[in-house]
Amino acid sequence: MERKVNYTKEFKIQACELVVKNGLKVKAVADKMGISHIMLYRWIDQYKTFGADAFVGKGHLRPEEAKLKKLQKENEELRQQVEILKKAAAYFAKEHKND
Repeated sequence: MERKVNYTKEFKIQACELVVKNGLKVKAVADKMGISHIMLYRWIDQYKTFGADAFVGKGHLRPEEAKLKKLQKENEELRQQVEILKKAAAYFAKEHKND
């Protein structure tokens, strides 16, 4: 069984920059760094898409994803509060009507 290796963000960025900024061949960089060229192509794609925010690590979110998740949670909480207030307003309106 093959052991899964976790590479640091710095290692991944260094490998990507050797290809993207220095113009080296993917296969040569992959061989020199002891990684699969297919994996390096994936890293390069992420690096080109997200730049410095690429490779956040397992279980972590990129800053924009974290902000969106936080806003979605706040939005859901506000929706719940509005529903509670609507029910309370209806209840008190009914009580006031019965007085």
